[in-house]
Amino acid sequence: MGSKKVKKIAVLGSTGSIGRNTLDIVSRFPERFEVVALAAGENIILLAEQAQKFRPRLVSCKNEALARKLAPLLPAETKLLHGKEGAIACATHPEAEIVVSALVGAIGLLPTYEAIKAGKDIALANKETLVMAGPLVMAEVARQGVKLLPVDSEHSAIFQALQAGRKEDVSYLILTASGGPFRTRPREEFSSITPEEALKHPNWRMGAKITIDSATLMNKGLEVIEAHFLFGFPPEKIEVKIHPQSIVHSLVEFVDGSLIAHLGIPDMRIPIAYALSFPERLPLGLPRLNLVAASPLTFEEPDLEKFPCLALAYRALELGGTAPAILNAANEVAVEAFLAGRLRFDLIPVLLERTLKECEIKPLRKLEDVLDADIFARIKAQEILYELEKS
Repeated sequence: MGSKKVKKIAVLGSTGSIGRNTLDIVSRFPERFEVVALAAGENIILLAEQAQKFRPRLVSCKNEALARKLAPLLPAETKLLHGKEGAIACATHPEAEIVVSALVGAIGLLPTYEAIKAGKDIALANKETLVMAGPLVMAEVARQGVKLLPVDSEHSAIFQALQAGRKEDVSYLILTASGGPFRTRPREEFSSITPEEALKHPNWRMGAKITIDSATLMNKGLEVIEAHFLFGFPPEKIEVKIHPQSIVHSLVEFVDGSLIAHLGIPDMRIPIAYALSFPERLPLGLPRLNLVAASPLTFEEPDLEKFPCLALAYRALELGGTAPAILNAANEVAVEAFLAGRLRFDLIPVLLERTLKECEIKPLRKLEDVLDADIFARIKAQEILYELEKS
């Protein structure tokens, strides 16, 4: 057996939860992976530490002011860029073979799209890329003949379960959701929920944005949209079930009644490693899943009256065009406002629904259509936010 070729990686969002877990895997398998580019936002101290450890050719941070502070902390041979151009340069680095797309929110779309255009394989954690521009992104993936490998635990689970049969024999994709911290809290108490409470996810350790999305079930709504574009199944074939234990990561149901489930401990390193090493699996040395200790495994229907964000995602998918991008933009505004104490938790879906209703939905022909819709939706969502603050 000859030695394996080292796979060269660019990581977008290297200081976030997915980025840190990705670099943990790289450090466990230095003979398999090499980091050539790192892009991050404001956490320049951690970014500098990562750069010193992995010696990438290129590093990018959020803006010029941060870049000035970061420059003296980097290895002499590492080139430094910043802003949107910097993130795109990392995503399209000539040496990178696979790009881990883990920036949070709409800012991840452009660098990921440019990476696909540059012929890079993508390990996708930035679900907004497909939520906002699914048809355009998947068309470019097909055009370039690159791999788009899901990193979200649910989509990775479905990706793996689909390998048990033929696509034409699939009845349903079933995404599981923990239900978040407020699954059992009465709806009438939602108006008093604080950001501190919402940031306490029962099973996963994630960044603030995705944790709030999990608490509202918007995260699962975005995942439904992502699954639609990623796997090519209509919305009515994609179901969501609440599974509080987060052990069954998702399931695929086939026409003969077989259900293929993917189970595992809730650790993001498992789907990240699979995306990086596909079709191989890496020995991660993580604790085994103790089925007895994890039992019982339970499932419930989602309560769409209590968590209307999930229903809004299905609605946006049905409307098509720029509707998912509008919903995503409104949600980013709403989550930021909630975390800043400007918007009550129970008013997040109100802001989303109004923005979706009051923005013009246009067809998706090119990336500019998505970016324009994103800007207009943010402006509209801010206007609605001011109204809700006054009322």
